[in-house]
Amino acid sequence: MTFRPVQKISDAELEIMRVLWQSEDALPVSEIRKRLKEKTNWEDTTIKTLVNRLVKKGAVTQESRKVYYYRPAVSEAEYGRNATDELIEKVYSGSARNLVAALISADTLSDEDLSELRAMFENGGKA
Repeated sequence: MTFRPVQKISDAELEIMRVLWQSEDALPVSEIRKRLKEKTNWEDTTIKTLVNRLVKKGAVTQESRKVYYYRPAVSEAEYGRNATDELIEKVYSGSARNLVAALISADTLSDEDLSELRAMFENGGKA
């Protein structure tokens, strides 16, 4: 399953997704709020709005129990791949090579990062 949202996921929505990705079980809004408490001071209505947007975008599914419970419809890895593809297309005109060249020329990658990437290339993309 490839995740292709009709609309992009906002930074605030991404915070909700991170909570859901870290959970092994579906969560009600009250538990999502509890887990976000240290990072945000969002009210229940804000969280409900963000979760409902994610449901409409197909990034989250809901199931009805006594209250609604939510779980991600897409894995963090799938979302990351999609976001990377969009970045490469938008910023680097579809060239992953240009992205890697930009990372290297900006001294963004440590020697350890470069060694790990070299090993991945040599092993066909496997770490």
